[in-house]
Amino acid sequence: MTSVSSPSGTSRGLSGLRRSNVTYAILRFVARAIARLTTRLEVEGLERLPDGPPYILVTNHLSVFDLPLLLFVLPHRIRAFAASKHRSNPLYGPLLELADTIWVRRGEIDRQALRRAMAVLERGEVLGVAPEGTRSKETHALQRAKAGAAYIATRADVPIVPTGITGTDKITRGLLRLRRPRVHIVFGEPFRLPEAGHVRSQKLQEYTDLIMHRIAALLPEAYRGVYR
Repeated sequence: MTSVSSPSGTSRGLSGLRRSNVTYAILRFVARAIARLTTRLEVEGLERLPDGPPYILVTNHLSVFDLPLLLFVLPHRIRAFAASKHRSNPLYGPLLELADTIWVRRGEIDRQALRRAMAVLERGEVLGVAPEGTRSKETHALQRAKAGAAYIATRADVPIVPTGITGTDKITRGLLRLRRPRVHIVFGEPFRLPEAGHVRSQKLQEYTDLIMHRIAALLPEAYRGVYR
C-alpha cells in the first residue's frame, strides 16, 4: 500500500501548533504555581463567561501579577497587550514573550499591534485589554482610559467581558512579609457595544466610558477612581 505524506507546509503548521499548545500549558502551570504561592485567590463569575471565544476581556490593571492570574483562572486561551518597554525586563519579559504578548508602543497609534489584536480574535482566542494602558502605582484606582478596546470591539464585533481585579497590588509587599494577600477576580456579564464597523472618534470615547463603567461596577469604591 502506498502511503500519502502530508504537505510540508501542513506538517510545519501542525508542529507549530503543538509547540504553541505545549508552551501555553507550561505557562498555565507556572501561573498556577504563582497563584498558589503568592495569593489567597477568590474567583467569581466564571459561569458568566461566553461558552467559547472569540471575545475581548477588559480589566483594570494593578500589577504584573494580573496576567498570570488570568492565565490560571480563564478556561480559554488569552493573549494580552503589554508595553514594549517591558520586553527587556529580565524577570518577566521572557515570560511575556512566551505568552505571545502583543507588544504595544505607548503614546502613539500602533497599527501593527492593532493588526495582531484583530488576528487573535480571528483565530478564535481571547484578547485581554487593560483600557487604561498603564496602572496607577499610587492610588491603584481607575484612570481615564484610552479608546483602543472600544476601537477593536467595534471593528471585530465580538462580546466584551468586563473584569475587576483587586488585591494584586498587595502581592509584592505580601511576599516581603511572607504573607499571601487575598486577591479577588470578578467576571461580569458579557455585552456588546451599540454599533459595529467604522465608528467616529467621539463615539469611541463614549463607548470607552461605557466599558470602564462596567469594570468599575465590579470594583470596590476605592478602586473606581475617575469612574466612580
